[in-house]
Amino acid sequence: MKQWSIPLFAAAVLAVFAAAPAAFAASDKADAQATVTKADITFNSFMSDKNFTEMRKLSRSARGIFIAPQVLKGAFVVGASGGTGVLLVREEGGTWSYPAFYTIGSVSFGLQIGGQASEVILLAMTERGVTTLLQNSVKLGADVGIAAGPYGAGAQAATANISADILAFSRSKGLYGGISLDGAVVDVRDSLNRAYYGKSVTPADIFVKKNASNAHADKLRESVARISGGK
Repeated sequence: MKQWSIPLFAAAVLAVFAAAPAAFAASDKADAQATVTKADITFNSFMSDKNFTEMRKLSRSARGIFIAPQVLKGAFVVGASGGTGVLLVREEGGTWSYPAFYTIGSVSFGLQIGGQASEVILLAMTERGVTTLLQNSVKLGADVGIAAGPYGAGAQAATANISADILAFSRSKGLYGGISLDGAVVDVRDSLNRAYYGKSVTPADIFVKKNASNAHADKLRESVARISGGK
């Protein structure tokens, strides 16, 4: 019996490792779909909030929309934030693309105590704003211009002075009043893109070559088209 224990154990270990990639892929696919579903909820919630009336108007001329349903931030002297979001791009003819997955995160220093969970939407208002986000990694405020979008009372007057490539909007809960995205890094999340579309794809494959699709993202695309104009 003992002489078989080691081979059997080795076989069991190999079986576990062989099954691991499929398990991870299934987990990534579930995470990707959960992000898309939450992004749809976040987008509709923002657009029905009277404090974001100007954002709704600006979205009609946006070239791309990035939605992060949850960006978590915790701080005690050093603050770090991060989350996963999706980017949709307005295509020729007004159709909205299928989503590409990204992470967004930053680290800040200073005497900060507390934590928060934020919902974030970025409107790419220029072609430069969109094309920069097609890169594998982008630092907001350095690689592309970013400004806080108009919010609440007086937002309409503030809109006239905005010329940034990307406008940032966020809603937060916690001890912070808001989340700063200047200096945040946006990275392509290859694992979720691969899991969601069943093959290795880049943002260019999704937005430019248009050789990736998933019908489970249609509800989000329809929400964006209905509110921001397009198909």
